[in-house]
Amino acid sequence: MALSGSICALATPFRAGDGALDLDAYGRLVDHQLAGGTRALVVAGSTGEAAALDDEEYSRLIAFAVARVAGRVPVLAGSGLSSTHKTIAQTQRAADAGVDYALVVAPAYVRPTQDGMFRHFSEVADRARVPVVLYNVPSRTACDLRPETVARLAGHGNIAGIKEAVGDAARMRELLALRTPSFSILSGDDPTCARALLAGADGVISVAANVAPALFAAMCAACARGDEAVAGELDRRLQPLYDALGLEPNPIPLKWCLSRLGLGSATPRLPLTELSPALRADADRVLAELGLVEAAPAVG
Repeated sequence: MALSGSICALATPFRAGDGALDLDAYGRLVDHQLAGGTRALVVAGSTGEAAALDDEEYSRLIAFAVARVAGRVPVLAGSGLSSTHKTIAQTQRAADAGVDYALVVAPAYVRPTQDGMFRHFSEVADRARVPVVLYNVPSRTACDLRPETVARLAGHGNIAGIKEAVGDAARMRELLALRTPSFSILSGDDPTCARALLAGADGVISVAANVAPALFAAMCAACARGDEAVAGELDRRLQPLYDALGLEPNPIPLKWCLSRLGLGSATPRLPLTELSPALRADADRVLAELGLVEAAPAVG
C-alpha cells in the first residue's frame, strides 16, 4: 500500500463534557476523509494530540480507525517519542493495533546529534514490525533531521519514506534526489505542498485535508498529473484555509473548524485551549468562502 497523494493527519475529537475520546465523531471524520478521496490516514500524530493520550486510548483509537477503514487506505500511527526505548515500545503498540506504517518523529526536546538520530531511527526500524516513515518538524522538536542523515537512513529496508515539514524549496530538492520506489518523499507543510508535489514529491501529510478533503485531494491529483494551472488555482483557493489553521498552534484552529462542520467538539486537551474568541470569525469566514458552512457570525 504505497503512500501518495492526499494523506490526512487526523484530529482526535474529545467529548466537550468529560474530555473522553469521541469515537462517534472520529468515525464520521474518517468517513468524511474516505468519501473525499483521501489516500491514507495518520492516527495519533501531533495533529491528533498524541501527547495527550494514555496508552489505552492510543491503542483504542488506532484499532478503531483500522477497523473503520477496513483496508481501503493505509493507516499510519504516530509513534515517535523522546527516547529510543519508548519509541520502540510505542511502535510495537501501534503494530499490535493493526496499522500499516509507523510515523516516527525526530525525538523532541532532547536535541540529539545527527549521529544520535541516525542510530535512533535505525534501531526503531530494526525492531519495528511495520515500515517506518521518518518525520522531520524542527519547529516542534528543536532538532533537524538533515538531508545527509536521511540519505544514510533511506537505504534501510524497513524505512519507507520521510514526511518533511520544512517548507524550504532547496531542502525539498535535496530530499527528492533520494526518492526511489521504496522510499517516498512526503511534504508535511500545507502552504508549500503544491510546489513540492509539482517538483516530484509523492504526497503530503496534511492538516487542511481534515476540513476540505475533496478539494485538497483534487489539488494533489492535479499536481500528480502535472496540471500546474488547475493545481495552482486549487492551491490558491486553499491558501486562506492554511492561514486560518495557523491562527494559533495546531490543532487549536483545526478543532474549531471541525466543530463548525459537526465533526466533534472544539475543545482540545490541556494545555491546549479552544480557539481565542477574537479569531473565530476569521476561521468561520474562510469556511464560508469555501462553501463548507453558511456565512454566519461565529458561535460563542
